[in-house]
Amino acid sequence: MADSRAVTSSQPEPVAADSDEQRWLTAGVTGIGTASLLADVGHEIPTALLPSLLTSTLQAPAAALGVIEGVADGLAGVARFAGGALADDPQRRRAVAVGGYTATAVLSAGIAAAQSVWQVGLLRSGAWLARGLRVPARNALLADVVPASAYGRAYGFERAMDNLGAILGPLLALGLVAVVGVRWAIALSVIPGLLAAGAIVYAIRHTRRAAARPRTPIRFIVRPVLRGRLGRLLGAVAAFEVGNIAATLLILRATELLTPQHGSATATTYAIALYIGYNVAATLASIPAGRLADRLGATGPVVVLTGGVACFTFAYTGFALAPASVAVLALPFVLAGIGIGAVETAEHAAVAAMAPGDIRGSAFGMLAAVQSLGNLAASAIAGLLWTVLSPAVAFWYLVGWMLLALAGLAFTRR
Repeated sequence: MADSRAVTSSQPEPVAADSDEQRWLTAGVTGIGTASLLADVGHEIPTALLPSLLTSTLQAPAAALGVIEGVADGLAGVARFAGGALADDPQRRRAVAVGGYTATAVLSAGIAAAQSVWQVGLLRSGAWLARGLRVPARNALLADVVPASAYGRAYGFERAMDNLGAILGPLLALGLVAVVGVRWAIALSVIPGLLAAGAIVYAIRHTRRAAARPRTPIRFIVRPVLRGRLGRLLGAVAAFEVGNIAATLLILRATELLTPQHGSATATTYAIALYIGYNVAATLASIPAGRLADRLGATGPVVVLTGGVACFTFAYTGFALAPASVAVLALPFVLAGIGIGAVETAEHAAVAAMAPGDIRGSAFGMLAAVQSLGNLAASAIAGLLWTVLSPAVAFWYLVGWMLLALAGLAFTRR
């Protein structure tokens, strides 16, 4: 594991201003980014093939998929909050990161051997529980390996690698299914998952160990995280996340708009292509967003976050206006992709900069819980409005949350 030499701080030594541009992409940052890429490839394979396994192989109804995914997402949200308390301690955060990546890989690949729906649900929930626990630990580790002046670039790099994994994972799943079938494709997902755990170990070996200190009891810290500027930031982030729906609803919107003109099969193909464009835009936007956040200084992450939320405001307005053209629909998809690349990068950089070091894990746990539970509420409420009233009403509702988030960010900047 890590070098046994103790030093007085978990932070790397300060980097000179003239060499900062060359030195921010350290071995630790590279290791964590590589872990995000490989882990996303690993869990996107079972995710892409889960509907087929349940409905075609196990003959389960479509409702089973909804229940399994809903329970798994809910557990992941709770686990992210609990993972924050574990990540406050530098030694615990290392163990949780390695264990979380390893358990996610093994449990996700274990779905290949499931012979019943309840077994799939149990394995999926366990994998997402482990994934939720590791998120605050990974984010806190990343803050350990770079100076504060490079938080934006470091988190931008990690988000870019994660988004790249979201592109490569489904493509690899398609190739594996054609060669070895659904079950073996899911089983083979353990390989990139375990390589991700190895990449985290590599990153930890290149992170300076904190000075030895008494092991503190695990505490769920809430009030200190919600105070002052950090609390105002999390309030604005909560408003954004309650309006940040799952990308699958964007795909559904495009499919419904394009079907009358192109037919169901062609419309579905176009919608998936637009979604790929969304992920490409997110990947390409993440590092420039982080670089801009670093250049703008103390207020940089909040400024970049504001720009990302503005992109979503315009994107959702475009979806509400219902353009029935592939070329015109490409604009809101790209705007949403740029928005998510900027928002996720800036959220992490802002929390790393604003949270005191001894509660940084709890701050990242709170952020992750807000992201997870907010997204769940956003998709559920927007889906209800979509069904009862209309898709346009659902998207105008989301625009309202974006405007509230922009107001909250303006207050945070003050």
